[in-house]
Amino acid sequence: MTDSMRCRGMRDLAPEDMALFRQIETVFRDVCTGWGYQELRTPIVEHLHLFTSAGTLSPQMLGRVYSFLDWDGWSGERVVLRPDSTIPVARAYSESAALGEVWKRFYVQNVLRFASGDDSREDWQCGIELIGDSQPVADVEIIAIACEVLANLGLDVQITLSDPAIMRAVLARAGYDATQQIDQYDRLLDGNVEVLDEIAQRIDGAGATLRAMLSLEGEGSAYIRNLSGTLGALVPEVEQPLTNLLSVSAILESLGRNHSVSPLLVRNFEYYTGPVFRIKSDGITLAGGGRYNDLIGLVGGPDVPASGFALEMEAIMSVLPPVGMQPPRVLVRPGAQGDQGLAATFALTSALRGAGVGFLISGGAIAAGEAEAVVDDGGYTLRLNGAAPQRFVAATELVQALTAADG
Repeated sequence: MTDSMRCRGMRDLAPEDMALFRQIETVFRDVCTGWGYQELRTPIVEHLHLFTSAGTLSPQMLGRVYSFLDWDGWSGERVVLRPDSTIPVARAYSESAALGEVWKRFYVQNVLRFASGDDSREDWQCGIELIGDSQPVADVEIIAIACEVLANLGLDVQITLSDPAIMRAVLARAGYDATQQIDQYDRLLDGNVEVLDEIAQRIDGAGATLRAMLSLEGEGSAYIRNLSGTLGALVPEVEQPLTNLLSVSAILESLGRNHSVSPLLVRNFEYYTGPVFRIKSDGITLAGGGRYNDLIGLVGGPDVPASGFALEMEAIMSVLPPVGMQPPRVLVRPGAQGDQGLAATFALTSALRGAGVGFLISGGAIAAGEAEAVVDDGGYTLRLNGAAPQRFVAATELVQALTAADG
């Protein structure tokens, strides 16, 4: 098989990849359940209007969805392959009987988005959504959970905080409408910091200081207070988002979680409504999320606070050391021919399974250090770690000898 037979942007997860995948999934699930979260999985096919009718998904993301007509009788409805997990979870909440309650859910599932070339089009994520709890409690909780998962995986990480409402206030003060704000923000995230000079020209008294304030990152609450004192004088509307961000930053500092602050961080500009965060390790983004208070109302539910994050599983897999693959304990070789010989072989494998002993049925050569059990007409022969062969009539006798040797 060649790469040309695999769809572009798709990846096979080999056994060594799946070992890392399951390691991440297990750690993530254990942490989430410890924090009182319950698992949810949403359908991979959703109605397109869930992502379009209320403006729930950014225009940039809408241009990357896989959509098609799902025929039902004489008419068809346009549906999409799940491009995002938060919006379907928000839908599930709005349709649940738990409205008005604090809803804590986690998921492990894939999202599918078109990408150019051979860039990944299927991404696996571990995520949580906390619906119904207010800031800063929920904001700090989701960051703490993400950090605990990554710490339990043995990773050193760097946290960056932001709030898109900061730039939203600056752009609104500069006179840009909603569409222009998205365009200007995307230009900034693409590295075009000259946009800040254009914005400054539209705000009285901004001058060159606006670019200096918004193009750099700072450390923790001290940077937020400094930004409030300088930027707040030019754009009073930034005071509320900076106050919200300061609460989160101060709590994290009291918990010993160092972090930086950046006025520019997330691309889904209109998605988030409050503090957001990104977590990196060795320069690779592993997790991100934040507050999205407007989303539940947009998908038909009540106006309730909500926040969440997603861990990018393949990014995490890229920075974790390989997981040692456990070889089978016993190589079972069906030397006997005919139905009775095969029946004896499977009698042995049944006994091994009952004892919790891993095995591999194979006619190939034995690997060094493995135990070998050969099935023949007279019973079973066990060769264990280079010791003299032992003969057994019954499969249970061989298993007893094998487990005794382990002890």
